Amino acid sequence: MGDGIPRESSPFISNSELERGNLYEGKNMALFEEEMDSNPMVSSLLNKLANYTNVTQGVVEHEEDEDSKRKEIKAPRMGTFIGVYLPCLQNILGVILFLRLTWIVGTAGVLESFIIVFICCAGTMLTAISMSAIATNGVVPAGGSYYMISRSLGPEFGGAVGLCFYLGTTFAGAMYILGTIEILLKYISPNAAIFKAEEKTAAEEAMLNNMRVYGTCTLALMAVVVFVGVKYVNKLALVFLACVVLSIMAIYAGVIKTAFDPPDFPICLLGNRTLSRQKDFPCTKYTVNGNTTVVTELWDLFCERASPNATCDEYFNQNNITQIQGIPGVASGVLMDNLWSVYGDKGSIVEKQNQPSAPVPDEAKDLDLPYVFSDIMTYFTMLVGIYFPSVTGIMAGSNRSGDLRDAQKSIPTGTILAISTTSFIYLSCIILFGACIEGVVLRDKFGEGVNGNLVIGTLAWPSPWVIVIGSFFSTCGAGLQSLTGAPRLLQAIARDGIIPFLQVFGHGKANGEPTWALLLTAFICEIGILIASLDSVAPILSMFFLMCYLFVNLACAVQTLLRTPNWRPRFKYYHWTLSFLGMTLCLALMFICSWYYALVAMLIAGCIYKYIEYRGAEKEWGDGIRGLSLNAARYALLRVEQGPPHTKNWRPQVLVLLNLDSEQLVKHPRLLSFSSQLKAGKGLTIVGSVLPGVYLDKYTEAQKAEENIRSLMGAERTKGFCQIVVSSTVRDGISHLIQSAGLGGMKHNTVLIGWPQSWKQAGNPFSWKNFVDTVRETTAAQQALLVAKNIDLFPTNQERFSEGNIDVWWIVHDGGMLMLLPFLLRHHKVWRKCKMRIFTVAQMDDNSIQMKKDLQMFLYHLRLNAEVEVVEMFENDISAFTYEKTLVMEQRSQMLKQMQLSKNEREREIQSITDGSRGSIRRKSRSGPQCIGQDVDSLLPNDTREEEAQLIHDRNTASHSTGVVKSLTAVATPEQVQMTWTKEKLISEKHKNKETCMTGFKDIFSMKPEWGNLNHSNVRRMHTAVKLNGVVLNKSQHAQLVLLNMPGPPKNRQGDENYMEFLEVLTEGLNRVLLVRGGGREVITIYS
Repeated sequence: MGDGIPRESSPFISNSELERGNLYEGKNMALFEEEMDSNPMVSSLLNKLANYTNVTQGVVEHEEDEDSKRKEIKAPRMGTFIGVYLPCLQNILGVILFLRLTWIVGTAGVLESFIIVFICCAGTMLTAISMSAIATNGVVPAGGSYYMISRSLGPEFGGAVGLCFYLGTTFAGAMYILGTIEILLKYISPNAAIFKAEEKTAAEEAMLNNMRVYGTCTLALMAVVVFVGVKYVNKLALVFLACVVLSIMAIYAGVIKTAFDPPDFPICLLGNRTLSRQKDFPCTKYTVNGNTTVVTELWDLFCERASPNATCDEYFNQNNITQIQGIPGVASGVLMDNLWSVYGDKGSIVEKQNQPSAPVPDEAKDLDLPYVFSDIMTYFTMLVGIYFPSVTGIMAGSNRSGDLRDAQKSIPTGTILAISTTSFIYLSCIILFGACIEGVVLRDKFGEGVNGNLVIGTLAWPSPWVIVIGSFFSTCGAGLQSLTGAPRLLQAIARDGIIPFLQVFGHGKANGEPTWALLLTAFICEIGILIASLDSVAPILSMFFLMCYLFVNLACAVQTLLRTPNWRPRFKYYHWTLSFLGMTLCLALMFICSWYYALVAMLIAGCIYKYIEYRGAEKEWGDGIRGLSLNAARYALLRVEQGPPHTKNWRPQVLVLLNLDSEQLVKHPRLLSFSSQLKAGKGLTIVGSVLPGVYLDKYTEAQKAEENIRSLMGAERTKGFCQIVVSSTVRDGISHLIQSAGLGGMKHNTVLIGWPQSWKQAGNPFSWKNFVDTVRETTAAQQALLVAKNIDLFPTNQERFSEGNIDVWWIVHDGGMLMLLPFLLRHHKVWRKCKMRIFTVAQMDDNSIQMKKDLQMFLYHLRLNAEVEVVEMFENDISAFTYEKTLVMEQRSQMLKQMQLSKNEREREIQSITDGSRGSIRRKSRSGPQCIGQDVDSLLPNDTREEEAQLIHDRNTASHSTGVVKSLTAVATPEQVQMTWTKEKLISEKHKNKETCMTGFKDIFSMKPEWGNLNHSNVRRMHTAVKLNGVVLNKSQHAQLVLLNMPGPPKNRQGDENYMEFLEVLTEGLNRVLLVRGGGREVITIYS
């Protein structure tokens, strides 16, 4: 599976149970003996496939005593009709059909009701087509929609939608229980109510309390039944299904009967208002017995006293009482009256359209009068939300996929046939109800106008009790099915391990019954029962089911559009446009039903998604989202490949080169910390390392190294990629990484390495030769280079600097890298409170005051906040210390070239020379002159005429920083700065130096004649390094980080070891140094 936990018993993986002797029987396949350790023979593979069985994922639903029976019956034996068609039929036809469909038809009218049912059925049909494609794309173990979505869209979507489907199923159980109690208390035994109200205004609240009490008791009873054993529920399922089928047949029989013999259900109207007849009383104001007028019970309800002369309700006085037939029959033509919608507010009276009545102005509503009132406000979108649960249940077949003889054939056929059948039943019932039943009866939700009978029951033949009893048992059975299925779905999610806090619900009884999941399901179901209103619970579960169906369609559309090689459904009648249409329809239905419920459901699913993404276990299920990501990445990479990024979009895409020890552990983990601080989670990070050797011998070490680096990246929260290269030499491996790391436009543009602290040891794996070659190769590849010196002193991601400075020494213009890096670092919380300071160096010919103004304006245009300081340096003070350092450096270099010493002898020799030279320096520097005159160049021997590159300048860099700041013409406010050079000061300083220093030349060379043989270029470079180091130490010794321009290596390779010494001297005495070398392009701009 890729996650280390086999979720399906895959027949494609060779089992260790097979003995090797069986594999090697005979000599015909001797050529393939090496492969047989990992790859099975075809005959063995086919044998496993033939004996493959699948049980419910993560659940053992059978009792222990039935194990032997199951083993005897290897193949599941249910076909399409029993295994898919009938379960879907039972789940789709339910409580809404019996309790609310007539009311929906009366309120919305036949036309709008037809639209509601058609939209909902179309959504489920499109979902069934998508589900059929997914279900037939390979073997689907039991787990239903959760399994299909999670394996198609990944664990994040699978977990989120699986929980939504679980919540929908749980709330469906609450809705079915509420429907059961409503049938019991309204139509079977009204006297069983515990809470009773004399006044009509309090009757609604009393009814809700009765629903809560009876619903809680029923839920507890059902939970006990489910806990005792699922087999009892399964045995009762056939009885419940028979109730549904008999009820449907009774409805159609009743419709046929109304054509020639309509039933007698009179409706009493006062004017055009429907009167409630909970008790049977004469539909008249008074009766005449001889010469005596006797008022009826109706008179008592509308008048103050039982007398013909009493004061009565004004509307009662103005209008007559009429009686009409509640079910005039299919041939009566009442269909035309019921075509259009009649929406109303809560508390509005149910009135007959086109019935004459005398209106009464300024009439106050009196809820105690015996009218039939609307209990809720009605409108189109609300009716959609109430109706939609009646078309759910299409997953019943796929949930039983583990028990089907041929799931790939049965699931599409049975599900689509069941949806077609139920859609026909719903659509035909809408037309038949509108054609047979009077509109006021249809809008009478609880049958108050027909003596408290169930409205749909008045139509049934041979008796209303057929529907009442049938609907009672069908809703009861549906509730049991929900309480059975929901805990198993939760258990399957918990056992997948994708949501850590749900793992406790994966446990249960010894036989696998999900005890803890059942308790949570009962608790959530109780929340729905406490709401107590079926009309309020229905839109809630509509949201969760619609969310589930939406993602089933999305899964099919994604898989189809990606054309993944594994997407080969046996069901061929699908298309991505149908899936996309189904997805759009489900989303539209969510917001049509209730936009705020839709937002809450999406928020819940989004939170679960992010939680799984953040904390959940890593799973690799070959899902479509991963394929979608790969396609999107390919498209983006091809787009990026078209050209280099614009300066405004440039950011460091870092290749971090790590050094590993003998245990394949990272030597300097702070490099990763620094890279994450530099990136702040943005851009590309590639962490690379090189193992010397041959890949065939080192691949296990390479895997171990990669695992170690990945774990360290996780600990340091470095988001990026890891790449280990095994090469014959470390030098070649680094070269390969610099050249080939990354892909297309997503290649690194910056290399981050640590300073080789032990570069003076010739046997060091990362010797100075490797380092200098790395510098040259990054320059040749036009990549920036960052060298972190004293990397172990750099802060971890957990440290915080409460104060301090990040000092930038801007010697030459490198494209702006030195400016950009501190800005990026200060985005990270480690460096957030540090201030940025920029230092630049003024030569004798520069105007330091103007340089500071120009630099301040430059930073202003760059939108960077930093302190600016211009440091003046003069060039005429080459010290004895500089000569001595150069002498020691050249002696070491000469010694390493000529002497063939062993490693230990060489190190001892180097150390003795170093120690001796330090003592000499200390002795001579106290008495020797501190400067050499300007004309010393003409006095030095071995003066070569070759072009000498300065220490901090080569051809790969742009012009000096002064060239940049001089080009800025904006004016800044003058500030007090250091004294700058003037012409007179320059001339006098030259004469002074010449007079004082020329007299000491002979003394200097007489003290140490070897100085006269030193390379002129090395002396000047060492002089620059020593002098610049002194200036940097003076200004930035206590800075939290110092960024310096990194000088380029010499063009000829003869002085590579000297180059390392120059860099060592340049950064000596500083705690944290980052040497920066630009990539030869601008990385920061003043333009928007």
